[in-house]
Amino acid sequence: MAHSPPTRSRSGRRRGSLGVEDLERDLHTSHRVLNMGPSHPATHGTVKFLIELDGEEIVDLDAQIGYLHRGFEKECESRSWYHVIPYTDRLNYSSAILCNLAFCLAVEKLIEVETPIRCQWLRVLSGEISRVADHLTRVGALCLELQAMTPFLYAVEAREVAWDLLEMLCGARVTSHYIRIGGIKHDMPQDFPNRCRPSLVKIRELLADYEAMMTRNRIFVDRLRDTGVLSKQDCIDYAVTGPLLRAAGVAMDLRKDDPYLTYDQIDFDVPIGQTGDNYDRYLVCIEEIRQSMRIVEQCLCQLEDLEPGPVDVSDPHVRLPAKARVFGHMEEMIQQFKSVADGPSVPAGEAYQAVESANGELGFYIVSDGTSSPVKVRCRAPSFFNMQPLPRMLKGALLADLIPTFDLVNMIGGECDR
Repeated sequence: MAHSPPTRSRSGRRRGSLGVEDLERDLHTSHRVLNMGPSHPATHGTVKFLIELDGEEIVDLDAQIGYLHRGFEKECESRSWYHVIPYTDRLNYSSAILCNLAFCLAVEKLIEVETPIRCQWLRVLSGEISRVADHLTRVGALCLELQAMTPFLYAVEAREVAWDLLEMLCGARVTSHYIRIGGIKHDMPQDFPNRCRPSLVKIRELLADYEAMMTRNRIFVDRLRDTGVLSKQDCIDYAVTGPLLRAAGVAMDLRKDDPYLTYDQIDFDVPIGQTGDNYDRYLVCIEEIRQSMRIVEQCLCQLEDLEPGPVDVSDPHVRLPAKARVFGHMEEMIQQFKSVADGPSVPAGEAYQAVESANGELGFYIVSDGTSSPVKVRCRAPSFFNMQPLPRMLKGALLADLIPTFDLVNMIGGECDR
């Protein structure tokens, strides 16, 4: 059948043909603005993304934090030194002991006390178990939010084993306030080493099963490789630390570069990546789990070789007395009352102490005027810094790339909130 030729309208434009102006007008090619969060499973309920999209491509992204509304630092400044410790528990619910440790080390630097060697080994032991639990939470949640339910269950089961160890060690699984100013809550149970070693074997088995499903899975690798890339120089410019920095090829780890406690006596490796993409971050976290378990085993050997001894300093004005001593000695009971009611008086001055947390450099800058409450508490939280380059990591990426990138940044609202 012959087609009739297009006719012209009064304006002179040929009917039956579309020009560029018609396409722009009729196909609605303007960018779409998408609000993602804060009430969204993938944003963990504490952050909102304002995303400008061109189809599925991210043109711009604004990460809006602060939805937790806790005011952590100002809360600390209105409490005694001891009362701050439960607040530090809630900075990072996945590895609370490492948050306790950073604050207590900063206070001990001001007081100028050094904890007994047994206490130092137990602090390292508990901190590394906590790091294992944190990394397992990260890689498990990553799979869940990429619709891979089975490996998530393997990671969570392994994390439960790690939390069982923490419960056995300090009486609580998540927020334990195990680390105290001048020491720790109590020594490890006598049978802890014999129960810890089989648990580490179980975690390794579960981790091997997890990796067998994920590390070379074609879909998983395609979702992570060459996405969320952040170069070595960008990491340095944005003050990024932790697995994100090491995935970009910078072997910075405070446990090696500025050792504290007994880390200078421990043999472990610092894994690094090459390209700084999400796949490198995943591999770094998996290897850090193995290295942390290696550290835990060395701590167990050292603790078994040490003679039984104190796990806190002898000065009752610094430490919070153990319950057994409080119930049996009048002087300890009086000191317990004074410590809980008023807290210790920390010498006037200022100090900064940082530790290598699961997310990077976690440090506390504190100022004391010689009273029982801090004048200033400033937390150098790794999540706050690691979130800054997120728009740079995602501009030009697909909307689907936001999920794995945000998961592996591992933003924790308690750390990030101001």
